[in-house]
Amino acid sequence: MNATYLLPIGTAALLFPALAFVTFVPTAIVLYRRHGVMTRWRALSLYGTAYYALTAFYMTIVPLPKPSVNVCKAYPTFAHPQLTPGVAVTDIWKEAHHQATLNALIVHNPAFWQTLFNLILLLPLGAFVRMHFRRGLTAATAAGFTASLFFELTQYTGLWGLYACPYRLFAVDDLIVNTAGATLGWVIAGPLARALPDLDTLDDRALASGKIPFGRRLVALIVDATGVTVLGCLMVGIAYSELREQAVLCAAPFAFALWFVVIPWLTGATPGKHVLLLRLVTQDGARPTPARLALRALLLSPPLVLACLATGMVLAIAADPSVLIDITNDAIGRSLSADPASVFVLLLPPAACLTLIAAYVKSVRRHPQSLGPHETRSGIRNQARPHTRARPPAAPSSPPNPADLHVSWPMAAPGGPPTTWWEAHDEEEIARSAAVPPVRGR
Repeated sequence: MNATYLLPIGTAALLFPALAFVTFVPTAIVLYRRHGVMTRWRALSLYGTAYYALTAFYMTIVPLPKPSVNVCKAYPTFAHPQLTPGVAVTDIWKEAHHQATLNALIVHNPAFWQTLFNLILLLPLGAFVRMHFRRGLTAATAAGFTASLFFELTQYTGLWGLYACPYRLFAVDDLIVNTAGATLGWVIAGPLARALPDLDTLDDRALASGKIPFGRRLVALIVDATGVTVLGCLMVGIAYSELREQAVLCAAPFAFALWFVVIPWLTGATPGKHVLLLRLVTQDGARPTPARLALRALLLSPPLVLACLATGMVLAIAADPSVLIDITNDAIGRSLSADPASVFVLLLPPAACLTLIAAYVKSVRRHPQSLGPHETRSGIRNQARPHTRARPPAAPSSPPNPADLHVSWPMAAPGGPPTTWWEAHDEEEIARSAAVPPVRGR
């Protein structure tokens, strides 16, 4: 019995780190766009939910039958679903041998423990619905029913066609007990939900300083590094196949300049910053000139080039993981055959790259305003656009001066109209929340 439940938990524990690594950037993008910040409590709640969901799913499918097992012959009775409610109670009474004692009904009754574990399986789901999503009892019950139905259909379809026949029984009692467990979890989580602070309140505290979170800018940089790496590879391929070989040397710098100078000059931000709802502005709120953007890109290029190389390696390994194993074995094998000390030489380049990136990140974190050398020297700052769940400011007792409203949210060059469509949109949103007409260019 213990091995039956420990195996799925161990399998989920082994696979979850890889899943968390792959989904980190998409998850961070969603959180920053919706909330403007990725607090540790929100991230812990979200990843805790994901780990629990993965564990619960493996509870319903693991252990898997061996490939040599003919599931149609091994489990012939599972081909017909159990659609009669109350069979679980009958099984408990049968396992007790019709004896109404504590040992017979509970302690030494596997049917009772199976039903209890089915109840506990979706208990955390109800708690997550109440504490993380702040939904009511109906939502928790619906979530429990949907999750349980998915699990039962996964079992009935033989892991969605992976096996010719089901190797676990579809039972309507499991559906009922799982749903009841989610409902019970919502009820039990009531005192804890009232004691813990609301996640939106924690987000507001983190945003109260007015600084753009370092993680938000870092994720934007990761998106930019990935995008410019893909764009550079495409341009190198086009240059190699359609143009002269000398053009290959210019393809990568051209892609870098296009991504970090031309696009921000025309649109106000790099594609990665657009994704994270950020824009690049000067100290007076104006759009930076191409010269400033070029200086910023030049100062940012050392860590960014390393990030692009690392991104390219990750993409190559993701496409074919065996490449990393082959290269590592070949390099270490040759080094050991020639000189064992040369193994340390192989570690110097990646160590130097990590040291440079760590020093750059440290310099940003130690700055009073969390600015990097590329920002202080170029005079370009990041400005956050309103995230999708931003709370509107409280309506003032008297309408503010439109001129003051425009100055307090620098979106365009002084004396001119908004320079981009999203600046005009943000200005209209601010004006609407303050109950005054939208401010146009004067």
